Amino acid sequence: MTSRTGTWLIIVAAILWSTGGIGIKAITNGPLEVACVRSIVAAVTLFAIFRPKVPKLTPAFFVALVSYAGCLTCFVTATKWTTAANAIFIQYSGIIWVILLSPRVLGEKLRRSDVVTALIAFVGMGLFFAGDVDMRGMAGNLVALLSSIFFAGIYLGLRRERDNGAEAAVCWGNVLAAALLAPLALPGIEVTPKAGAVLLFLGIFPIAVPYALFVRGIRTVPAVQASLLGMLEPVTNPVWVLLLLGERPSVQAVIGASIVLGALGWRTVKSGSGSEAITEVR
Repeated sequence: MTSRTGTWLIIVAAILWSTGGIGIKAITNGPLEVACVRSIVAAVTLFAIFRPKVPKLTPAFFVALVSYAGCLTCFVTATKWTTAANAIFIQYSGIIWVILLSPRVLGEKLRRSDVVTALIAFVGMGLFFAGDVDMRGMAGNLVALLSSIFFAGIYLGLRRERDNGAEAAVCWGNVLAAALLAPLALPGIEVTPKAGAVLLFLGIFPIAVPYALFVRGIRTVPAVQASLLGMLEPVTNPVWVLLLLGERPSVQAVIGASIVLGALGWRTVKSGSGSEAITEVR
């Protein structure tokens, strides 16, 4: 598989990830109930897709496993406790950790275009969420910050395990999340027909299918570039809100989204250059 194909797989994954926020907000079940049930659905789906072999129990596998389970749980909780904009914006601050750690952890080149793209994209995201991001829901913001650390662990761990345990990590990561949450989430849970349909959707389309694409894409795409492509998730999230709820984005949001997309497009064009490395650890 070429890096171009891997790039497109991650782009599609990011767009599918973006459908999760509106589903989480659409039902009244608590965050632990949502996280638990959608992980059960995602686990069944991913095991059916991958049928993974028993992985080698490497440190990178455990980082990917725990980070995956932690990120799924924290993101649902943050989305319930604070605004969707806060949750997704703060989670994607984890790109900073990916940029800082990928040369040391993965031995991958850190390119100037990666750093510039990240800075431009964050400016664009700031405009995109102008008027939406606030300091209400401080507990949710703190959970989103924790989610950003797990977010970085997913990208670094799955990239490190790309030839061995990445598929197993996402499969068993859902099992781990569901097992830990089940004692707290399942007793007394009430699932209406609407909630049941939404939970099935949340497990399959924003989780199982995109992660199946992502673990294949990240085999050929460096972690930093993959995390930057993932920024399509917060950009496309309001598109679903517009299509499903008729809520139109502001002028600042349109400008911000254009900046993010422009930065990612520029980074894709620059990706063929080999003369801009800042550092490479062998």
